[in-house]
Amino acid sequence: MLPLSVLGWVLIGGFAGWIAAKVMKRGDSMGLLLNIVVGVIGGLLGGFLLSLIGVNVDDGTWVFSFLTCFGGACLLLWLMNVVNARQNR
Repeated sequence: MLPLSVLGWVLIGGFAGWIAAKVMKRGDSMGLLLNIVVGVIGGLLGGFLLSLIGVNVDDGTWVFSFLTCFGGACLLLWLMNVVNARQNR
């Protein structure tokens, strides 16, 4: 299996970030660039958390990479919502 290139991470991360923003009801406040950033950071976060529990994230397929980015992006958006809610109190 070939590893993902930077372009692959941007495409998968952008799509995962966009879907996560819709699921987490943040789609109206985020643009394309922020979706890509959230998806790529979500991929790093998801990959880190999966590696902590022993999942080999290096040998994953495109679908596995998308799900990792999506899950990490949802977690990142949830954490952002928690921080924003605490600041607005």
